[in-house]
Amino acid sequence: MSEKEMISQQLDQEIQTTLKVLRAFPETKLDLRPSEKSRTARELAWTLVTDTRIFSGALDGPINFQGLPKPPQSLNEIITALEESRKELIGKLGRLPEQQMQKTVKFPVGPKQTGDVPLNAFGWYVIKDHVHHRGQFSVYLRLAGGKLPSIYGPTADEPWM
Repeated sequence: MSEKEMISQQLDQEIQTTLKVLRAFPETKLDLRPSEKSRTARELAWTLVTDTRIFSGALDGPINFQGLPKPPQSLNEIITALEESRKELIGKLGRLPEQQMQKTVKFPVGPKQTGDVPLNAFGWYVIKDHVHHRGQFSVYLRLAGGKLPSIYGPTADEPWM
């Protein structure tokens, strides 16, 4: 299996798991903000969509951080957007020649600095960032009174035994 295929497979798996977590979130709690510095649940859920869209855009050329859409009002719209962006991204990765994974994109690499990051490294970054934000969102899910589905193993709400 090529690295591009591993990135695609891992992204697909992680996004499918994220969709389970999003579907478990109580719609009426999207304005939940655990602290004044925290994003709302809606904003955090939208970050999961934005990450996939940014990676998808990076496969086409320079990353454009300008004009990213604001999160929609409903959880269903966020879920639909993630499903659609997952499908688009996985499709683009499938069509991308393997050697293109070595081309670089400009991306922040530190405070007020950007660097040239190979697409394959950027792909792994997006996966890790996605998992990180899903972990944050799983805490919001608990705070909102939702039931946490299995992510990598059993949870108190979804025991395996």
